[in-house]
Amino acid sequence: MSMPTRKHVFDEVFDSQKVFRLILEALANPLRVVSIKEYADKLFGDSPLFLAVSMTLLDNEVSFNTCENHLLSDEIASLTLAKKQNIESADFVFVQKHDLIKSVIENVKCGTLSNPHKSATVIISSDGSAQLLKYVLSIRDAQNYEYPQGIDLIFISGAGELFAVPRLTRMVG
Repeated sequence: MSMPTRKHVFDEVFDSQKVFRLILEALANPLRVVSIKEYADKLFGDSPLFLAVSMTLLDNEVSFNTCENHLLSDEIASLTLAKKQNIESADFVFVQKHDLIKSVIENVKCGTLSNPHKSATVIISSDGSAQLLKYVLSIRDAQNYEYPQGIDLIFISGAGELFAVPRLTRMVG
């Protein structure tokens, strides 16, 4: 007798739309916290929060990197049909280990002056601490991107809280 397999109950249309609206709200209002927990709870695996974001933002036209997390990489590729790519070329980079943040930010694509939208979005697993945010922003700001170049940052806590820092938002003070 085989064990029944669990199926994701995340609706690729309706739940993706709701998560997309929450991500847009977070990007339009830097540091505003929104919750994607109820949608991530419809997904299984080791990283349902990252899966909810990836199922919302990724498709077969974009690329991603998971910083050597092969299980997450396989899940994202299977669910979204997005292409696995190296960090320097990926459109979306998922970072779970904080010791990789500096290297990721220094190496992801930041767009060009004529195509600033060809930059990466970095999705970071967050503990919700102000120190992590300050650390990440200081690394990003040290890149001295020429306007309008830069990278977008999305932070996701283990409790499903998400906030974002768009590419043109800078740390003051």
